[in-house]
Formats: sequence, structure tokens, C-alpha cells
Amino acid sequence: MSEDKKEKYVIDITLTVSGALRTIQVLEKIRTGVFHIPWDVVIKLREMANSGLEDGLVGIEELAKMREKGARIEFVRRGERSISIDEAVLGIAREMDAVVLTSDPILYKLAHATGLKAELIYPYGEGKSGKSKIREFFDEDTLSVHLKEGVKPTAKKGVPGNWRFEIIRENPMTREELEAIIREIIEEVRRSDVQGFIEIERPSSTIIQLEDLRIVITKPPFSDAIEITAVKPVRHLTLEEYKLPSKLIDRLKFRAEGILIAGPPGHGKTTFAQALAEFYKKLGKIVKTIEAPRDMILSKEITRYSKAFGTAEEIHDILLLSRPDYTIFDEMRNPEDFQLFADLRLAGVGMIGVIHATTAVDAIQRFIGKVELGMIPSIIDTVIFMNKGEVNRVLALKTTVKVPHGLQSEDLARPVVVIYDFLTGRPMFEIYTFGERTFVVPVTREAAKELYGSDEEMGRGEEKKGTILPYVVHVRKKSYVFDFGRGKAGRTVAAYLGSRFLFADMISRSGTIKIEKRSRLGKILKDAINQGQRLVFYEENGGE
Repeated sequence: MSEDKKEKYVIDITLTVSGALRTIQVLEKIRTGVFHIPWDVVIKLREMANSGLEDGLVGIEELAKMREKGARIEFVRRGERSISIDEAVLGIAREMDAVVLTSDPILYKLAHATGLKAELIYPYGEGKSGKSKIREFFDEDTLSVHLKEGVKPTAKKGVPGNWRFEIIRENPMTREELEAIIREIIEEVRRSDVQGFIEIERPSSTIIQLEDLRIVITKPPFSDAIEITAVKPVRHLTLEEYKLPSKLIDRLKFRAEGILIAGPPGHGKTTFAQALAEFYKKLGKIVKTIEAPRDMILSKEITRYSKAFGTAEEIHDILLLSRPDYTIFDEMRNPEDFQLFADLRLAGVGMIGVIHATTAVDAIQRFIGKVELGMIPSIIDTVIFMNKGEVNRVLALKTTVKVPHGLQSEDLARPVVVIYDFLTGRPMFEIYTFGERTFVVPVTREAAKELYGSDEEMGRGEEKKGTILPYVVHVRKKSYVFDFGRGKAGRTVAAYLGSRFLFADMISRSGTIKIEKRSRLGKILKDAINQGQRLVFYEENGGE
């Protein structure tokens, strides 16, 4: 066939990055056609590749493979500067009377609307699955797959909270193998018949939601080697399958509107959030989600917003205008997330936040400093702590005015946030401000173990700030008197036994603090003195 009789085609960038250049539709045109590629496409692919973006690397490799198959490719520079790649494609097609080949439905329609010939080509074509090899590493028990250059591929198998690591094969992953898998993932997610999207794309890191797989790809220099982590949900439960107490079910139905679902990674937080979303949908509630990435498996009736594509202000405005009954905020991490959660809740939107925490009270502590202490019970009314895929503890909050646990003087009464076990009604923690600090104080032995660990003396305790104050202790018949001297009168101090916060108080006019032996603190001090332990007093911010 002579050169003059060969059909002319103009290729846009979507065709190169989607894998559609390998379809039968395109390959059949190699013998009878000439492919013209705007130089703008080449420049864009180079910029993307230099930035570490997968699309750029895929596009360059696809062009190279097409030339290897014998395709005649000519790169075209336009005399005038193009505003966009699409403009360059349409302009060259008009000048050459060529056919536009694209995987972009909008560009296809635009070409027809302007009187140009165009063909819409989807990757893989009909009758081909085009599934990435990443799925071959999964079986029905696999929670996640971990592939890294030079390392044996491993998988986490089991159920949330009860899993094990297994080596999938003995041969380590090679760079070439990983790059091929990445290329396949990018091509598959670009297909119009696949439910997937690139959630976040940065130099050296990409987060993809590919149907039910959440895929994280990292490359040097961000990581020390190429790594692919793919996570797949293995259980999709209903709220009834958790066998929750009727008291909690009633709380979720009628009262809970500021809910935190907390727990360590991999212990079933998102699975429970999905069940709760479907529960509210069945009750006739309007439910929406805020996710990044969007990896929750939910009914189509539930609209899912991406934090990666929308700003906090945009999400705030959309949710306030659409007024859902409940919004699930998955993976709360940044201060902006907590502020958005608080703003929406105070505006009357029912909020359900999913948050990483080692204990139930840790989830509440993450709000301290980000919102006013007195507002926390208005923002959070129920905390559900997940452990090994089950509801392990449920906390509720309320505000009262009282002398806080750990303070001695009656005139130190102040607003206190009381955190109590919802099912038993027993108070567990108190949160209050004293001086310039906020204290989270356990009020039961069980709560102390949860906050400080099994050994209270070795627990984390509160971060100690300020200057250590010297004192003399006088053991009286009915009390212990700690004498700091009259010069310290009126100062606030916090007392610690080791790393354990014990109490806080104000030094009296006589320069002393008195603890009655018959009180709870007096009994603790008696045991400490008998064991040779010494109480340490810190003056609030005294050294700053």
C-alpha cells in the first residue's frame, strides 16, 4: 500500500496510558495506517515519568512496544502553541484530515461535534478480562499481599485480629516483575468497565482502589525499593452478626449521633463501620461517607466522597447543603480531619469517625487540644472500641460540675468530662483542666490498667511539665502534710508516683498540702511510703 493511501491517525494521551494501544482495533491499523502523535503528548509523558508517576512510565513503554510491532509513528509539532493536549490532537486531526484515536469518551464526542472522524477504543476490547496478576496472590483467606523488590512475597491470612503471615513463594520478587504488575494495575484501573480509580498519585507513591482491592505502590526515593501492598476485605458483616446488646442497639438507633469507632490497625474498624452504614440505610436514613482512599464496600445508595479530591471546605459545604442523617468519616488522621468532624457534628450532622487507637480512651484523647474540652461531649457521645473483630468496649461521655478526681479542696470544683462504661454505667475516667494543663485521670483500677498498662508504675502516665518542688513531709496522727514553705503558697502542683499521675492541688496559704490518711489517696500514700517510694511534685509550667 502506498504511503498516500494509508489512513492517518492521531493518538491522544489517554490511549497511551490506558494500555489500549495493544488492542486488536489498534494492532489491525498498523499495516494500513500511519500514527501521528502530538509532541505535547511526548512532553507530558516525560514530565509524568520524571515525577515518578506511573502513567508516564506506562505511556512511554506502550509507544516503544508499538514501534517494535512495526507501527509507523510520526511526532508532530504544531506551529502555534496549544492550550491543551486535547486541542493539539484536534488541531492536527483537522489539518491532516486524520482519524482521532482516543480512550476518552469526552474527546471522542467533541471530535464528532466538530466534524472530525474519531474512534473510541477501550483497553483490552470485548471478551478479554485484562485482570492484573496481583489477584493471583490472593485466595479466599487472604487479608493482604505484600510484594517488595528482592524479598519473598508474603500474605497476611486469617480474619481481623486473628491472622498470620505466610510466604507465598520462595523466589524473591524482581524489579521487572513488580514493574509489570504495576503497569497491569494502572491499565486495568483505566478501563471504563472496571470500578476503580487512582485515589492519590504523588511522585514515588500511588494509592489505587481497584474494585475490592486497596493498592499502595511506593518507589525510591520515597521507599528503599519498589513495594506493592494490596489489601482485600475478607468479611462483610451485618450489624446483627455482631450480636450487640439491645441497650447498645437502642443507643445507636435513637441517641448516638457522635460516634467514634476505634481500635488498632487490622482489628475490624472499617468492617464494623460498613455494617453500621448499612444498618442506618435500612432504617431509612441518608448515609454518606468521607474516605481516602475509598475502600469501603457499601450499597450504591450510599454516596462516597473522597478527601483526596475534595478540600475540607468543599466537603463541609456539600454535607451541610445535602444534610445527610449520618456521615461516616473513615481513617481520621490529621488535625483538619478532627476539625471537620467537629464542625459537622456541631452543625447537626450525625457523625461516625473511624480512628486508630490502642485503647478506647486514646480515641477521645486525640480530640484534646483540637477542640475546646467542654465541647467534646457535644461532639462525641459514644465510643465503640474494636478488638479482634469484636466490640470490646463501649464508652459514653457527659459533662458535670464537681471536684475532679485527684483534687482535694472543695473550692476547686469545675466542669469535668466524665467518661463511663456505657453498658455498666460505671465512671472510668475524668477529663478536666487544672492550671494550664488538661488531665485524663482514671477513677477505677480497671481504668488505670487500661491507661497505664498492666503495671501502673511502668505505664505512660501524663507528660510531666514544670519544675520539681522540694518538700518536707510530716506524718501526723490522721494525715500526711507536705510542706513546701510559705513562699510557694497559691501555686498549683501535680503529684506523681513514678510515671503515674496521682493528684493535683493548690498549695495552701501556710505553704502545705494535707492528705487525710483515711482517704483513698491517704491509703495509696501509706503503701508507697511503706515500699520506700517517694512522691514527686511538679509545679505547673514552673520551669517554662
